[in-house]
Amino acid sequence: MAERVSGVEASVGFTSETGPRPRNEDFAGVVFGAELPVPRRDVVAAIADGIGGARGGRVAAEIAVRGFLDGFCDLPETLEVQRAAARIVDSLNGWLHSQARHDPELTRMGCTFTALVLRGRVAHVLHVGDTRIYRLRGERLVRLTTDHVRDDGSGRSHILTRALGVETEVRLDYASQPVTLHDRFLLCSDGVHGALSDDAIADILRERSAPGDTARALAAAALEAGSADNCTALVLDVVRLPTADSADIGAPIMHLPLIPVPVTGETVDGFVLKALVSEGRYSRLFAALDEIDGGDVVLKFPKPQVAAVATYRAAFVREAWVGARVNSASVGRVIELPPGRQTCLYTVMPLYQGELLETRLARAPVLGLEEGRAIAIKLAQAAAALHRAGIIHRDIKPDNVILESGGALKLIDLGVVRIPGLEDFPSADIPGTAAYMAPEMFDGEAGNPATDIYALGVTVYRAFTGEFPYGNADATSPPRRDRPKELTSLRPDLPAWLEATLGRAIARDPATRFRDMSEFAGELEAGPARIATTERRPQTLLERAPVRFWQGVALLLALALVAALVLR
Repeated sequence: MAERVSGVEASVGFTSETGPRPRNEDFAGVVFGAELPVPRRDVVAAIADGIGGARGGRVAAEIAVRGFLDGFCDLPETLEVQRAAARIVDSLNGWLHSQARHDPELTRMGCTFTALVLRGRVAHVLHVGDTRIYRLRGERLVRLTTDHVRDDGSGRSHILTRALGVETEVRLDYASQPVTLHDRFLLCSDGVHGALSDDAIADILRERSAPGDTARALAAAALEAGSADNCTALVLDVVRLPTADSADIGAPIMHLPLIPVPVTGETVDGFVLKALVSEGRYSRLFAALDEIDGGDVVLKFPKPQVAAVATYRAAFVREAWVGARVNSASVGRVIELPPGRQTCLYTVMPLYQGELLETRLARAPVLGLEEGRAIAIKLAQAAAALHRAGIIHRDIKPDNVILESGGALKLIDLGVVRIPGLEDFPSADIPGTAAYMAPEMFDGEAGNPATDIYALGVTVYRAFTGEFPYGNADATSPPRRDRPKELTSLRPDLPAWLEATLGRAIARDPATRFRDMSEFAGELEAGPARIATTERRPQTLLERAPVRFWQGVALLLALALVAALVLR
């Protein structure tokens, strides 16, 4: 099933198998806030496992799940999730403990309890006992809960150290995690995770079958592996997220301090800086190991001495805003950190495997037509994804393009983008690299789709020729020529239609460029089929082969000189 909640859309499926036990003491449920009489933003899922051997285990599990779902959704949304959850769980724990003491049929009743609350772009995890929550993001599985158990001494089973209803007070674990599109969450009982390794669970989740099919596959695999317990699995896929509000994103970043630029080997907020990736004028990038969540990432730190603190913070707000709003396979992501983890100003990004386009251009062989055209099309599509969200990149160049294996690419460095509703850079800090900037930007234009088209055109021109079309070879100065160099004079092997396409993209007059980036991508993809047939004068011998032309002239002059001498 799937419902939209203030822009959030989730798909859920679950199953619960009794297995070899005489009865099923697990219970799970989910509530979509949009389905309630008074709609809410929340999607709430919960699972509980009645304590084995205790009377009323199933009763405790059902009361815990139903009571939490009903009670949580009755509280106002203005109450933060952690406080609301603690209030409900404390009440449930007290009631279960009281019932176990006064009703002989419910002696020692209790249960484990784990809940997931999706609100906005944050996942809130609430947990006590040994039911679990996992998150699959991409190909990587992370367990979001810690089991409250100890070994019974035999090495064959575990004893719960925390559960609902067994004591007068309960300690509830709480954590929050940013949510990204296509995150997959699994809530499961120990009948599943006790029989399956995390690797086996990950393999089943990675198949990306429908949530209900995945839940059934997990339970079946656990029983086949010899599980002697009830097997319950609830799988939740995030298929839509609300648009991030720039103010919500910017507020935490604007209070983060700048620190002296770290060096390789240091640890910052649990990130071990392993290697220097890039050293730029404004920032330093490190490959890092995330010791808390695991995995390799890239951290970008600002250089405090180069620009004003406000300028840096504005750039980092932009990166976070774009990372939260744009979902494109060709645009670099920004990884959101859980609230409270980040103590200073930096950006966390995935560690993409590949090479910069700038690096590719420095080695042989030169880009052929099809390789270069494929890069140009994907790059145009990435920029088009930004433009559809109202975002202007403003610094498209080979240094900001990562070529991945298999032909994919990533357009990166989103710190200087222009975003509607966010204050722009002061005039002294107008971003961009001069050799790729459209002429109108030197006259005060802050950036629009036409300036990105120009920058992409220059990038592709240089990718094919190694030169800048207007002669600004130092890549720091504005155009020096009125007309671009002819592409085919630098690369006679390339077709005239490509020269015409790039010529329109890098036209000095923005009115004569492509209407939008999608049209530019379309022209590149269609090739000569979309280029208007125009009369093109034949190239002269001088234009086609200047060396042979002058060799011929020299030969003719030599023959004339010999003839003159003979006649004398």
